[in-house]
Amino acid sequence: MSDTRNSEHQDWKDRFDAASAECGGACAGQPTGTTAEEKYCGDQPCMPKPTFSTFVLSLASSALVQLGEVPDPSTGEQHEDTVLAKHTIDILSMLQDKIKNGLDAEETRLLDGLLYELRMKFVMKK
Repeated sequence: MSDTRNSEHQDWKDRFDAASAECGGACAGQPTGTTAEEKYCGDQPCMPKPTFSTFVLSLASSALVQLGEVPDPSTGEQHEDTVLAKHTIDILSMLQDKIKNGLDAEETRLLDGLLYELRMKFVMKK
């Protein structure tokens, strides 16, 4: 990128960071409460720090909903969409292919295990 483009990129990143801090994003896993029920930063619930593991677990959870293995958290109902489930599994597989040399041993085991389980569940639906 050119110097101007780098500067514009940094400006937007700085603005994002400032806006995140204003809406409670600054807690980054540092809740003000002391019990599980009090995990809030101001009036906003804390979100876990984003990691590779939480990202792939989120995708895997979506795939389980799409496979009809667990209820949809927004409706409480179970439904099956194997086309969408396969797409989500393919996304995880693509991530595995693209970043396999950048994962630590624990992340590799997690992703390998999730893909194995999701693929087996998918095959059982067919």
